Amino acid sequence: MALIVQKYGGTSVGTVERIQAVAQRVKATVAAGHSVVVVVSAMGKTTDGLVKLAADITNQPSRREMDMLLSTGEQVSIALLTMALHAQGQEAISLTGAQVGIVTEAEHTRARILKIKTDRLQRHLSEGKVIVVAGFQGISQTSDLEITTLGRGGSDTSAVALAAALGAEKCEIYTDVPGILTTDPRLVPEAQLMEEITSDEMLELASLGAKVLHPRAVEIARNYGVTLVVRSSWTDEPGTRVISPRPQPRPLEGLELAHPVDAVEFDTDQAKVALLRIPDRPGIAARLFGELASQALNVDLIIQSIHEGNTNDIAFTMVKANLAKAEAVAEAIGPALRSNPTDTTQAEVMVDQRMAKISIAGAGMIGRPGVAAKMFSSLAAAGINIQLISTSEVKVSCTIDVADCDRAIAVLCEAFEVTSSPVPQGNSLQTQAPAPEVRGAALDIKQARVAIRHVPDRPGMAAQIFQLLATHGVSVDMIIQSQRCRLVNGQATRDIAFTVAQADAQTAKAVVESAAAELGFGDVAVDEAIAKVSVVGTGMIYAPGVAARMFKALSEQGINLQMIATSEIKISCVVAEAEGVAALRAVHNAFGLAGLKRTVVPA
Repeated sequence: MALIVQKYGGTSVGTVERIQAVAQRVKATVAAGHSVVVVVSAMGKTTDGLVKLAADITNQPSRREMDMLLSTGEQVSIALLTMALHAQGQEAISLTGAQVGIVTEAEHTRARILKIKTDRLQRHLSEGKVIVVAGFQGISQTSDLEITTLGRGGSDTSAVALAAALGAEKCEIYTDVPGILTTDPRLVPEAQLMEEITSDEMLELASLGAKVLHPRAVEIARNYGVTLVVRSSWTDEPGTRVISPRPQPRPLEGLELAHPVDAVEFDTDQAKVALLRIPDRPGIAARLFGELASQALNVDLIIQSIHEGNTNDIAFTMVKANLAKAEAVAEAIGPALRSNPTDTTQAEVMVDQRMAKISIAGAGMIGRPGVAAKMFSSLAAAGINIQLISTSEVKVSCTIDVADCDRAIAVLCEAFEVTSSPVPQGNSLQTQAPAPEVRGAALDIKQARVAIRHVPDRPGMAAQIFQLLATHGVSVDMIIQSQRCRLVNGQATRDIAFTVAQADAQTAKAVVESAAAELGFGDVAVDEAIAKVSVVGTGMIYAPGVAARMFKALSEQGINLQMIATSEIKISCVVAEAEGVAALRAVHNAFGLAGLKRTVVPA
């Protein structure tokens, strides 16, 4: 008899009739021979209503009392669903997070799960009962046994954590959509349902704003090898399976990582090519990376920072064995990119093969200001200078001198308490069957860009800037440090640009400007009219030309790329906000995501 964990969101239990329908589905699962644990959210807009009640009382409610208030919503749902199961002749019992034994950090409104005491759960399951659990909540491990809530996506997190702790066959997430789509169907009506997606891809898409699953839930599933299935509450269609690799053995103690980073990764087989002072206009990146793709040259990091005047710089890395061919392509295409073909200072090519890439990764860094700053501070304290910076929502990558790599690994592992790193999922899946180059696309129009000019190029500068932002509670998304080093008053400097939520833009600007005189950098500019369009897919690791196709699709729409940042399985471009939806539609069509079923072989 298999154990299945089912989670039902607020809309799925929003009315008495819907609760009764959920009870019927749960009973049918039991009748099929399964043991069932059900996790439910608060009914409909209950949580919003409770938040409004608190706001009517005070504009500064304590976080502890908000946890006391908000945790009541799920208690209503579990009691009513259990009553509905009883009415249909199914044995069941409702339990709060505390009664289940979901033990969390003592951090109100945003706690993380440390462990789950499964004794009571196992006893009720052995009695043949369905267990209905209040999602989104737990109890602290302190002697005061404080009620805590898990923050946004907490019911998903509760369900996947329970599945991991109980060794469930799968965790089914029931919602008001048919599964996971290739992009937001409100923006691209042709978006299609995916049959399967890897947990690494889902983690990136969830971090980019795909609200069907929270990144924390996906991270637990990946770490513990839990198969997720996202299904509609209204139909019997199979939905989308999120496939996780076979996990490395890890203890259930500290089930949801209390620290933000779970991997330190490195690559010493890297070389860099940079084109300096190329024209800042649509089509330049498409042409460059199109030529590289035509030579079957795959690239790793791609970095384009903020422009200066009417020119920009693009840097990219690849394996050292391909450096000579990549340099030749760059040198050959350089004259064609110049606005004045005889001006050899334009489209100048630089190469570097004495470099290494060092990265930290983990879903725990989402929404936690200061993670990047801690990485930069740790490297600076060891005297390691950062050459390039490129980030995604769940990874921060830097290039450094190859001679510093071993020291950087040791420093970061100590700083983030990392003792082992998981094997990247893309590699394990590639040995079984080719994965799609691009699985899905995403658009974020709620970001702003902050650009800092002429930051002194010495260890510790990035650390000081981002630590200052973290101290003021500003979470940073993309960070890109420019390739070109400029002399200002005899001192080498670089530009640093980063994106934040629009709501934090002016705070970020004020914080950075307050330190300008002390740290010695130049102007600070904010642009709130930007959008970030991204594509995600594990197959792009092995497929030359993915970036070229994306850039070409955007250039054909006359869309200029203001910034570019990549990770191994994601490419993100910053464009003008007014062009965001057109950019999303262009890249979605470019990779044939409309109307195609895309599957992978399960791990």
